[in-house]
Amino acid sequence: MSWIYEQDFEVREYECDLQGIVNNAVYQNYLEHTRNSFLKQKGPDLKALHDQGIDAVVARIEIDYKFPLRAGDEFICRLNVRREGELKLVFKQEIILKENERLCARANVIIVCIENGRVCMPQVILDSFKEILEPKN
Repeated sequence: MSWIYEQDFEVREYECDLQGIVNNAVYQNYLEHTRNSFLKQKGPDLKALHDQGIDAVVARIEIDYKFPLRAGDEFICRLNVRREGELKLVFKQEIILKENERLCARANVIIVCIENGRVCMPQVILDSFKEILEPKN
């Protein structure tokens, strides 16, 4: 799979549990931070959407944990996005160790947008992600 965005991280000691590995909930923070950074770069970011009355929310997330991260580990979180049906964006994400590209976690994150209490696919999203979401001929 080709990736369209990558974010570098380093595990902080306070993100680890008593076993010395990153707590499973922290992986969601890494994934979310990467998606938010991607949106800021590609536009529109979450605040800009919210200011327009549109909220992009996680409808579902699946994470497969493959190898534990530990304090001081440097890693990369990367993503790709595709449209599923009329209303969903699916972010495929991976977390890999920088040192040896070992897969630590893989996730599928389904995002939907809500405007005026209804699920929708706003034109601003379609316009911003046109090159990514439309199939190439």
